[in-house]
Amino acid sequence: MFCPKLFWGATMTRLREGKLEDVYGRLRKMSFLVLAACFAICSIVSAHADDDDRGRGGESRAYAIGLWGDLPYSDLQAQVGVPNLIADMNDQKLAFTVHDGDLKAGSGTPGSVTPTTCSDALYQQGLGYFNALKSAAMVTPGDNDWTDCDRPANGSFNSRDRLDHERKVFFSTDYSLGQRPIKQQVQHDKLCLDHNNQLTGCVENRRWIMKGVVYATLNIQGSCNNRCDTLPDDAEWAARNNANILWMQQTFEMARTYRAAAIMFISQADPGWDQSDGTRAPLRDPKTLAQTDANPDGFQAFLVALRDEVVAFGKPVAYVHGDSHYFRIDRPFLDAKGRRLENFVRVETFGDNQANGNNDVHWLKVFVDDRSREVFAFQPQIVPANRTAVPAPPKRGDD
Repeated sequence: MFCPKLFWGATMTRLREGKLEDVYGRLRKMSFLVLAACFAICSIVSAHADDDDRGRGGESRAYAIGLWGDLPYSDLQAQVGVPNLIADMNDQKLAFTVHDGDLKAGSGTPGSVTPTTCSDALYQQGLGYFNALKSAAMVTPGDNDWTDCDRPANGSFNSRDRLDHERKVFFSTDYSLGQRPIKQQVQHDKLCLDHNNQLTGCVENRRWIMKGVVYATLNIQGSCNNRCDTLPDDAEWAARNNANILWMQQTFEMARTYRAAAIMFISQADPGWDQSDGTRAPLRDPKTLAQTDANPDGFQAFLVALRDEVVAFGKPVAYVHGDSHYFRIDRPFLDAKGRRLENFVRVETFGDNQANGNNDVHWLKVFVDDRSREVFAFQPQIVPANRTAVPAPPKRGDD
C-alpha cells in the first residue's frame, strides 16, 4: 500500500545522498500514482452520476410524447383546429410526436379551400404541419392518404402512386420530420410493391429507441387493409402485410436484445379485436382472431403473429391507432383461451367529428418512464382554443 509519509522520507534521504537518478525515478512513480488515483476517483464519481441518472425516482429518465391523427377533416380544422393543436403541443416539452395517419377525410369536399382530395397539395400541407412542431415529428400513412385515393371523390388517383408519393415527401431520409429530427431505423428491404408493380422499400415503417422503450410505426390501413373498397389490391396487401409482420417481429427481437422495458406500435387501422366493437372496426372471434363478417380480412395473420409476440415478451406493449374516430384506452386483446392479455393496451387517438368543427381536434400526452411498472401513463390534452361545446375558462389572472 502506498504511504506518502514513508515515500517522501525515503526520497529526501536519497536526495541528501546525491542519488538523483533514484530520486527522479521515485518522482515519476509518484506522478503515475497520483494520476491513477485521480482516474479512479473520476470513475467512481462518473458511475455515481450514471446511477443518479437512473435512480432517485428516475426523474431524468422520464419524458413525454404527443399522439394525434385523423386530422384535419375540414377547412376549419385545417386552418384553425390543427394550428391550435400544434401550438398547444409546442407549449409543452415533448420528446417527439406521432401522427397515426389520415391527413384528410375519406372523400374530398367540393368547394373546399384547403386540400381535401389526394392532390400533391395535401401532402405539402401535412409536411408543413409536421415541420411546424418543435420536437421530432413522426407520421405513418393512413387509408385516406393513399388506399382510398382511387375513389372518384378523391380524384381517382392510383393508390400505389399516392403511397409512392408519400414515401418521397415524408420518408425520403432516415430521419424524422419536425424541428428536432431524430435518426430512425428504416425498413429499406424491398418487400413492398410500388405503382410499377416493382418491389420497393417499405420506408414508411420506422423504428427508434428512447430511454429503454422501443417505438415502431407500421403501414396498416383501414378499408380492409386495401382488400376492399373501390379498387381492392390483394397483391399489394400481401406484400405489405408480410413486411409489416416481419417489422413487428424484428421490433420485439430488438426490444429483447436491448432489454427494453416496453414497446409502442403506431399504425392507422383499427383492425378489430373482439365481438364488442361494431363502430367501424371489423368484428372478430377474440380467440381465433378470425373476422366474423363477409368482408375480406386484411388483419388476422398480423394479429395472430402480434399476439404470439406480446405473450412471449411479457412486458408492456401499447398499440396506438386511429381510424374509428373514438378516443379510448382499453385492453381488448385476448389469448387463444379467451383470457385478457394484461400487458397489452390499445390506444385510439382523437379524430374527425368534422360536423362539430374543432370538437375533437385534440391530442394525447403520454408520460413514459421505463422504471415505472406500466411504463406508459396517458393524459388527454383538450386544446383550450378548440373547445366547442364548453368554452375554456379564463386562465388564472385573466378573469
